[in-house]
Amino acid sequence: MQEKFKNLPLRMGVGIILLNKDNKVFVAKRLDNPNNYWQMPQGGVDENEKFLDAALRELEEETGVKNVDLIKEIDGYQTYFLPKNLLGIIWRGKYKGQKQKWFCMKFKGDDKEINVKTKKPEFSEWKWVDLEEITRWVVDFKSEVYKNLKLEVKKIIFN
Repeated sequence: MQEKFKNLPLRMGVGIILLNKDNKVFVAKRLDNPNNYWQMPQGGVDENEKFLDAALRELEEETGVKNVDLIKEIDGYQTYFLPKNLLGIIWRGKYKGQKQKWFCMKFKGDDKEINVKTKKPEFSEWKWVDLEEITRWVVDFKSEVYKNLKLEVKKIIFN
């Protein structure tokens, strides 16, 4: 990590592993990424906001989805660091990465409810994928987080 960014804090964030009735995982393609990278919904936590409230807010802001049941709050936190080329750029240069609390949720609605063309869109398109595929499409600096989450979701689905 570049010396001048070493002392930057981590941004507190949340993420949502959204499963449909077939236990497929929701992923979406970011508008700001020219490559073919897909991710699960995630975002920052506002001051004095509870993690679950932030997760539900981010999910609705990014996808329009409201009709969910919480399956499980994933134990602990997942952390990633930005690569050198993004340090000082993303999040107005305030953070060196993100420390995230993740939630596994079941989508109870109909696919027609999903809308990534929101007021402030972050995604260009979305799809449901097999759990095994979430690490295949994610940007490399988040791949370890997604590997960990895949293991956690396997415990939930298969236990």
